[in-house]
Amino acid sequence: MDSAITSKGQATIPKAVRDHLGLRPGDRVKFFVHHDGSVVLLPKRPVASLRGIIKRPPRPVTLEAMEDAVNAGAAAGASRRKRR
Repeated sequence: MDSAITSKGQATIPKAVRDHLGLRPGDRVKFFVHHDGSVVLLPKRPVASLRGIIKRPPRPVTLEAMEDAVNAGAAAGASRRKRR
């Protein structure tokens, strides 16, 4: 896909790319320049768009259950460090 740069430094994002990224008029995009010279274009989404992407647990987790999980993870990490 090609796009020409205007005298104002603007380019039209091809329709296939706009459709793929879900871009609509007025949306903002971010450009990332990598060390190898490649450039990545990503839609800039508001934080509110993240709402609901993580499902809530079926029931609330108690502080005791959280502490047990932390302790179990710490014990597992300690045993992995000893085996090395």
